[in-house]
Amino acid sequence: MRPVLSLLTLAVAAVWGVAAEPIPEANKTNGFALGCQAYSFRLFTVFQAIEKTAASGAKVIELYPGQKLSAQDDVPFTHDSPPELREKLKAKLKEHGLIVVAYGVVGLSKNEEANRKVFEFAKDMGIRVINSEPSPDALDAVEKLVKEYDIKVGIHNHPRRKNDPSYKIWDPNWVLEMVRDRDPRIGACADIGHWVRSGLTPVECLKILKGRVVSSHLKDLGDKLHDQPFGTGKSDIAGILQFYKDQKMDGPISIEYEHNWESSLPEITQCVGYVKSWQPAK
Repeated sequence: MRPVLSLLTLAVAAVWGVAAEPIPEANKTNGFALGCQAYSFRLFTVFQAIEKTAASGAKVIELYPGQKLSAQDDVPFTHDSPPELREKLKAKLKEHGLIVVAYGVVGLSKNEEANRKVFEFAKDMGIRVINSEPSPDALDAVEKLVKEYDIKVGIHNHPRRKNDPSYKIWDPNWVLEMVRDRDPRIGACADIGHWVRSGLTPVECLKILKGRVVSSHLKDLGDKLHDQPFGTGKSDIAGILQFYKDQKMDGPISIEYEHNWESSLPEITQCVGYVKSWQPAK
């Protein structure tokens, strides 16, 4: 049963766009809603991604559309999946003490009917943030549903595309202009690794987006620009965590580990351990 919310809590949510039901403290790691993006385990099923996320010590997970659900249900799981598959997923999450807090990267467009399917799915699953890369002309349609469902949308960034100057979401200044005058529940899904790949400094990007970061894909990249355990690369994970703490960011932080695909669990566990032991600056 969901907890009864006070009128004050509801009023604050209405004014500031704060999610009506924040992520429980029991599902946080050192104060952060830290989990795994299931894409880290894209060679496995959703059920296996849940098992591996729990084994890493994380307590939340971000799903993405299209991953096979399980060995028994060898079908892609998406926001269009039927209720019986959703119920199986909910049971698997409960078995391992996880909650699903984010979903993406998934397409959102000017088509309200198509968008509504994503938001209805998110509502049913208890998802707090939908991560997407909508075009600016889709934001009116997206914002309408953000207000209706009280679900955040994070504008996700991929790396700069040298051969595609029309792709601008890699630039935090561009994202800020997209969201600046929008409902505060529309912000950035800060993909740290892709900023590094774009030649940007993550903490400086976060400063540009101050107050508008609603979720994050956290990665530490080395000179070869592939993922490695937190604290061993050049992303400045300590500085990023300090920024998130200072901003009182309550959105999910997903470890998206795109290296050693078949055997990345020990390294992801090391990432979780880094966050567990991280101490803020005094």
